[in-house]
Amino acid sequence: MTLAWLVVERGSFGTTQFLAVRNLVVQYSGLIVMTVMSVAMLLAVRPVWLERWFGGLDKMYRLHKWLGIAALTVGVMHWLASKGPKWAVGWGLMQRPQRGPRPPIEDPIAQWLASQRGTAEFVGEWAFYVAAFLIVVALIKWLPYNLFYLIHRVFPFAYLVLVFHAVVLVKFSYWLSPVGLFLAPLLVAGTWASLISILQLIGRRKQAQGTIHSMQYYPGVKALEVAIDIPSGWKGHNPGQFAFVTSSSGWEGAHPYTIASAWDESVRRITFVVKALGDHTNRLREKLFVGQKVKIEGPYGCFTFEDERPQQIWIGGGIGITPFIARMKQLAREGSRKQQAIHLFHPTADHDEEALRKLAADAEAAGINVHILVDARDGLLSGDYIRKAAPGWRDASIWFCGPVGLGNALRRDFFAQGVDIEGSFHQELFEMR
Repeated sequence: MTLAWLVVERGSFGTTQFLAVRNLVVQYSGLIVMTVMSVAMLLAVRPVWLERWFGGLDKMYRLHKWLGIAALTVGVMHWLASKGPKWAVGWGLMQRPQRGPRPPIEDPIAQWLASQRGTAEFVGEWAFYVAAFLIVVALIKWLPYNLFYLIHRVFPFAYLVLVFHAVVLVKFSYWLSPVGLFLAPLLVAGTWASLISILQLIGRRKQAQGTIHSMQYYPGVKALEVAIDIPSGWKGHNPGQFAFVTSSSGWEGAHPYTIASAWDESVRRITFVVKALGDHTNRLREKLFVGQKVKIEGPYGCFTFEDERPQQIWIGGGIGITPFIARMKQLAREGSRKQQAIHLFHPTADHDEEALRKLAADAEAAGINVHILVDARDGLLSGDYIRKAAPGWRDASIWFCGPVGLGNALRRDFFAQGVDIEGSFHQELFEMR
């Protein structure tokens, strides 16, 4: 968008007239806001065809968050450029700029757009206030998930108002220029995504109905294992992928959980292991029951252990162990696999003997070397520990799922040892907020 705008406005940059410069800033900042918001809206509807480009839905949601932050930042610039001169005139800090006579508008479309300027300015200003508030509140991590979900239900309405604001107030000559050719498809895509969200059609084609078959709680790690039967509608998944689960009213919204089981078409059952980490997950034991109907949407994600390396190093920190459990179950069921040495490292602050016993049994059945480190007993996991325990680590791919801080620390550590991080280090960013 910036390049298109520079091409169109290349003859305007020599001006020193205040009003002309201010208009350039208003137009450019408005274009950038609508660009990033449109892409953010498109990512919000979880288009599966984009997953491979970004390396998984988790990476798409990370971009979605930063696009929202960019929209807020540039939106404030747009608002100040638009309102600032009026405030300065009102405060007596500057004189009202003198506008020359405006040429008559002959194009009927341009005439209609001009007649809507007042309405577009008014509703656009208030939509900006609403959108800015929603973005700021959505970034507050301690906000309950149901409120976070409701905020995202409101945002598409604010976006549609801003589309009207943009269509009316974008310089009319832009529409038949590279700017318009780039902006129009973005606004159409964003509008389509907004309607999909408003009508609650996100992920509709990837949804299936299931029934809770069994539940087991592991008090030592405050984790709940839930097995769900899905008689039809689920097309299977790869180990390492995740799904959105809706187990209560629509006001709570769907929650993402990594699938902790391999898919068996003859059984048609999937398992989730959920750790009590927030307001919703803390209440799951009381809210769920055997025989309850739930809705599953997915699968999503590209953390699927696909490579040709002679060795893999798995690191599952805390509840991040779940994708590795699924992969181990698949390897154990298949009975044969590529001759690939695998070392699994499971650092955890909490531990439950029953859960660790099951983990060790899964690793043994899959032929995997497992290293369990309880923080209080064994200390924190480090790159040195991994390299000593996994000979041939230079030729290995590294698969990490767990606390972001630990993942980033290990990423830097292995990079310092000369590992090709971009090609070898796979990190699941399981943060949907």
